[in-house]
Amino acid sequence: MTNNRTAVVVGAGIGGLCAGLALSRRGWQVTILERAPAFGAVGAGLTLMSNALAGLDALGVGDQVRAGGQVEAPGGSRTADGRWLFRIEATELTDQLGTESLGIHRATLHAILRAALPAGTTLVTGAEVVEVVAGPPAEVSYRHDGTRITVGADLVVGADGIRSTVRARLWPDAPPPVYAGSTTWRGVTDGPWGGELYVAISWGPGAEFGMVPLGDGRIYWFGAVNAPAGGRDPDELRAVRDRFGSWHAPIPDLLAATGADTVLRNDIYHLGTPLPNYSRGAVALLGDAAHAMTPNLGQGAAQAIEDAVVLGAAVGDGAGAGAGAGDVTAALIRYDRQRRPRSQHVARASYRIGRFGQQLRNPLAVTLRNALLRLTPPRTALRSMARYADWQPPRPDGV
Repeated sequence: MTNNRTAVVVGAGIGGLCAGLALSRRGWQVTILERAPAFGAVGAGLTLMSNALAGLDALGVGDQVRAGGQVEAPGGSRTADGRWLFRIEATELTDQLGTESLGIHRATLHAILRAALPAGTTLVTGAEVVEVVAGPPAEVSYRHDGTRITVGADLVVGADGIRSTVRARLWPDAPPPVYAGSTTWRGVTDGPWGGELYVAISWGPGAEFGMVPLGDGRIYWFGAVNAPAGGRDPDELRAVRDRFGSWHAPIPDLLAATGADTVLRNDIYHLGTPLPNYSRGAVALLGDAAHAMTPNLGQGAAQAIEDAVVLGAAVGDGAGAGAGAGDVTAALIRYDRQRRPRSQHVARASYRIGRFGQQLRNPLAVTLRNALLRLTPPRTALRSMARYADWQPPRPDGV
């Protein structure tokens, strides 16, 4: 194919790699710029629900992801002393969502996406973007090995996370991310887990602890508490044990099976003020750069995957001539109109659920919430979660 249109994707996280994959598969000549100097087994786990898996299927990597993840685990919610508020069997989850959800290590998913990039896709690490021109045509300037490089492109995709440089340059009036009021620890057991497998969340006043089985037999866990921003401990695993070590089994054993040097701690920030649009000229935002959300619905990665699939369909064939080339600016307006309402709706819902769940600390309010959950049929609770995963990719002939 000759006269291919060019795209620069800023950021090589899950959303950026999916965008690169979506565009490359449609014939675009893609360069992906990543600020980190190298890729490694960094990060923890995540849950991919049916909408994320449908998007990954559309990108041609669904089977590989399923092979690398853990499926068919029961779930539910408990109190800190281990009493179940509700339980959901794995078969119910599959029946309600129409397809399985799974847990996978972020590094495993990242490696699958990198390996799937077609030949001719350029991935540049150690590239710090310093300027973006919206165009069209768009332009990106970045520093690499001490040299400033400027490249033109028919399309630029800002997939550079919650502290997005692309957003800061082209949406200068947008308020910065705001602290959601919680800090979270994340870890993965050092080896395969021999106990029962659950996708479960346990709640205490102003705190929650969750666990998700991964495809390699390990368990991804996370703990979150209400706390001032910026707190740190020299030994974060000890801090987690101090906070959650007295909670029900198997939480203490999961922490004992985790190496101290693998525990991550992050304050939770989100875009408290939704952006008025996701596109400027020939530049589009996706993932956390567009709609960073709290993790309470487990939809952050899924929404980035959806963004990438819809973006690829909106801009169409990357050939320089012939049907499907279209106008990039108009295509990005269509992308914005389709993605912004849904992604911002999910972000608002995630924030509200956090206020009802992990962040709730008033003893009377906690008692009332727990009583309500015990009275709610599990299928009803599941349907309330499943509606956010109710999404299908656009048809191959457009959005």
